[in-house]
Amino acid sequence: MTRKTVRIAMNGVTGRMGHRQHLVRSILALREQGGLDLGDGTVLWPEPILVGRRAPVLEALAERHGLEAVSTDLDAVLADDSVDVYFDAQVTSAREEALRKAIAAGKHLYTEKPTATGLAGALELARLARDAGVRHGVVQDKIFLPGLLKLKRLVDGGFFGRILSVRGEFGYWVFEGDWQPAQRPSWNYRGEDGGGIVVDMFPHWEYVLHELFGRVTSVQALATTHIPRRWDEQGKPYTATADDAAYGIFELEGGAVAQINSSWAVRVHRDELVEFQVDGTEGSAVAGLRHCRAQHRGATPRPAWDPDVPTTQAFREQWQEIPDNGGYDNGFKAQWELFLRHVYADTPYRWDLFAGARGVQLAELGLKSSAEGRRVDVPEITP
Repeated sequence: MTRKTVRIAMNGVTGRMGHRQHLVRSILALREQGGLDLGDGTVLWPEPILVGRRAPVLEALAERHGLEAVSTDLDAVLADDSVDVYFDAQVTSAREEALRKAIAAGKHLYTEKPTATGLAGALELARLARDAGVRHGVVQDKIFLPGLLKLKRLVDGGFFGRILSVRGEFGYWVFEGDWQPAQRPSWNYRGEDGGGIVVDMFPHWEYVLHELFGRVTSVQALATTHIPRRWDEQGKPYTATADDAAYGIFELEGGAVAQINSSWAVRVHRDELVEFQVDGTEGSAVAGLRHCRAQHRGATPRPAWDPDVPTTQAFREQWQEIPDNGGYDNGFKAQWELFLRHVYADTPYRWDLFAGARGVQLAELGLKSSAEGRRVDVPEITP
């Protein structure tokens, strides 16, 4: 067995998602399992280089995880020929420039989304990477979650018949920051810093809908700021200039309609922080992050509307839990493995910068729809 070291510049891993999901639960988890076996006698050994702006924080993070390479000089890291892959989990406003530099340096790219602050920039990045001949991938983690993998199994097996509608609920209460610390960084609520729930979540909804049910052909959205005053990490009040809730209706290729509510100003009364209900002519299902329950046409009860009589049916108990039928790895780690196999074993991979551009497009058109108060068509993007 031959071990091949892969040096990965990881920019933005001091943030919550970059640290927890990408560094610890993906790259370090790959090291803990002995590397990534490519199946041809080669094992990839990821060697992360922690990149960021604050040297003390990077050094502390490296010491905690037994790593050595840290840098606050992105240009120097990209100029290093021993670095193969560049990963970006920075704030959105800083991502586009860094990705351009990585492409110019000939590095393979793996990045969080949104890939750019606008569709024009996202498409240009995709074309630059294609023309440079580098491999490129965009994180689309939710389709690798157990609940949605089970839902996809139902879709692929024809369980639903003709799919009629998809209803999604996502969100939780993010504390304002005055009497309890906020669970999200303050830049998320400043439009000038690339914040906003539409920019953050519509790219997710694009790939979930595209992968499971069909391409989005139109969007009608209402974006709003429910909590206009928040407190930052230093306890100072600030005005929220970005949307913290969005209510969207999406028409899908094939005729189904999706309705998805996204909010950081909602208290949770459901089993998981995100849930999707899919209704079809032959059956329905409700999927969250881990669980999926279904109800077939033949097992559908016959409720009757009578507001004067207490409901006697336990509706939740009438659904069947979809079994795991196998183990599920961390969704972020699973996609990292697929991307590294794509780079080093030339396996197929479709979640590239063009797929990422579709998400940026949907967010951009969602904001346009909200601003203009109308339904907006979503043109198809092809490489």
